[in-house]
Amino acid sequence: MKAEYISPQKGANAFNCPNCHVYAQQSWFFMAGASNSTGYGQTYQNKSFLISSCANCSSPTIWLGDKIIFPIHSASEPPNIDLPEDIKQDYEEARTISNLSPRGAAALLRLAIQKLCAHLGQPGKNINSDIKALVAEGLPPKVQEALDSVRVIGNDAVHPGSIDLKDDLATVNKLFKLVNFIANKMITEPREIDEIYGSLPQEKLDGISQRDESN
Repeated sequence: MKAEYISPQKGANAFNCPNCHVYAQQSWFFMAGASNSTGYGQTYQNKSFLISSCANCSSPTIWLGDKIIFPIHSASEPPNIDLPEDIKQDYEEARTISNLSPRGAAALLRLAIQKLCAHLGQPGKNINSDIKALVAEGLPPKVQEALDSVRVIGNDAVHPGSIDLKDDLATVNKLFKLVNFIANKMITEPREIDEIYGSLPQEKLDGISQRDESN
């Protein structure tokens, strides 16, 4: 089972590092500067700037208030490897701008969900009806509620690709998870089952086929 991706959060003891993406313990420091390369001379410190240091890769993540300003991207979970390439591009662009423009990232992710519905055989015009159809094909019903919570479907739905002034980083992180969750349930898991089934010896496959014909 794939481990849950824990998004970075200011002050948290552990999360998935934006640099190495591994879930690891974080050590926190106030950022300070010196006018001399030896570390001496005039010093500067501003408590608005923090550094979290990853126990796995030792790389720093630099925060200004609640926002990550370095690295500039990759603070959210990577895209599902089975996503179509054009949807991956939308997803990666959203990752790149999510810290600087959560509303822009959310618009890209809503568009990605619309495209994903179309890739899965739905019309791709009305996400509400598309998701209902995918639920009938095996997508967990709770996904509908989750999409409602981030204003993808429902009475206060935002049109895919449009900007919603209410969107924040928490909304964006939910949308990242939803895109990957839908892809995992409807693309990855069926592919993995097909691979397991396809690896069976031919005599086993023949026996299964004869059993099914006799039922």
